[in-house]
Amino acid sequence: MSESGPRSGDAPVVEAVHITKRFGSTVALADAGITVRAGEAHALVGRNGAGKSTLVGILTGLQAPDAGAVAFHGRPAPPLGDRQAWRRLVACVYQRSTILPDLTVAENLFLNRQTRGPGGLIRWRALHREAERLLADWPVDVDVRRPAAALSVEQRQFVEIARALSTGARFIVLDEPTAQLDAAGIARLFQRLRALRDQGVTFLFISHHLQEIYELCDRVTVLRDARHIRTAPVAGLDRQALVSAMTGEDVSLPTATPRPSATDAPVRLSVRQLRTRSGAELELDAVAGEVVGIAGGGSSGKVEVAEAIAGLSRPAAGSVAVGGRVLRPGSVPDALDAGVGLVPQDRHREGLVPLLSIAENVTMAVPGRVRRYGLLSPARRDALTRQIIDDLTIKADGPQVPAAELSGGNQQKVVMGRALAGEPAVLVLITPTAGVDVRSKQTLLTVVQDVRRRGTTVLVVSDELDDLRICDRVLVMFQGRVVAEKPSGWTDNELVAAMEGVDLDHV
Repeated sequence: MSESGPRSGDAPVVEAVHITKRFGSTVALADAGITVRAGEAHALVGRNGAGKSTLVGILTGLQAPDAGAVAFHGRPAPPLGDRQAWRRLVACVYQRSTILPDLTVAENLFLNRQTRGPGGLIRWRALHREAERLLADWPVDVDVRRPAAALSVEQRQFVEIARALSTGARFIVLDEPTAQLDAAGIARLFQRLRALRDQGVTFLFISHHLQEIYELCDRVTVLRDARHIRTAPVAGLDRQALVSAMTGEDVSLPTATPRPSATDAPVRLSVRQLRTRSGAELELDAVAGEVVGIAGGGSSGKVEVAEAIAGLSRPAAGSVAVGGRVLRPGSVPDALDAGVGLVPQDRHREGLVPLLSIAENVTMAVPGRVRRYGLLSPARRDALTRQIIDDLTIKADGPQVPAAELSGGNQQKVVMGRALAGEPAVLVLITPTAGVDVRSKQTLLTVVQDVRRRGTTVLVVSDELDDLRICDRVLVMFQGRVVAEKPSGWTDNELVAAMEGVDLDHV
């Protein structure tokens, strides 16, 4: 936990009390609330669907509660229509960036607030000077004339925080800010957040990674089933108690299970002299029923080699074979036909078609399983989807629910369901539990244990230690090369050290 706490006494920056919100027959919040004190980092946690997003929408003026009240610094919240007043009080940096890639950094910082001269023309020099001054104040080291599309995920987040602060707000909601950052990026983000807090900025921090809450936050509020469960100092709440508050029960995540010797098992996945266009290299044999992890930081090359194996990208050299069949490089259809299932890194961009139903998303890669006499059979499609909904405990009223209406954890289960619908011989999972709650994480990782018992070879590509604990062995990549192989039973310290390029045996 952070060593420093609130700096301005107990006066709340924001206080929401007795908040109730319904969407049709769905109760999103029921007599819930939160109090965030000035100068603290306050965590908001709960399973997907617990009501976090609805509460954030109310705290940021995007939605009005059906009952209850919100106050900032002891004064009632502004009317919803007064957006300027809301921007001066609170800002939100979302998991999905709101930076417009086709505009420059300066244009994004002052969108609709540009400095204008006579005739309403934008004064570009003044705009660039203001942008440079703003980024220097907070401080963010990027060229304000640079297109935002060229920024890294980490840089985009810093620009969004700077933009929020430029409106005068000193209360910032951070929604899963670490979901797409590696360990080094998370460390830099936390260092920046601590510095901002020293300058009087207050944060509401939303994360499914409980370790981050203990590293950064002073207090935590738990929501469950639309209700406020408890608020407590982080220092006085152990992890099991926090998980129990979130779920209403004890939850443990699966780890690697003892398995018979694989000496007689056939090689299911064979990767030979693979080299990606970024220069990452991999050599690997994995047998039927084996779970192999590939760990590493954001620049390790782990994602690039995984995408090459699944056909998402064409490698510069080397080959991939599944069950002895050499795959056509860079061909997703050929990989699917050979029995490769994939959960991609970004479910929003690569994993889902949000406007399509659960059934359409789950079965789009397996048309042969849902046809009858050469035509799509809605009955077969829905039957297969219902089975996947049951197996993965997807919280939805049925197969026809649009994927866009699901929580993040349930969307990720749909992506996993699509990967499993073809009964894959090889299952490639890239950061499979990013941005999901602890119960959804447990479900997704338990599914891996189930499919490996049926002989599926699983490749888990992640820097999340919980994801990697289910693996029989973990290959650690650093700067494009495999630098270590760790059998199950590794310690957190030794795996993290290897991911950071440190050999503990020679320290």
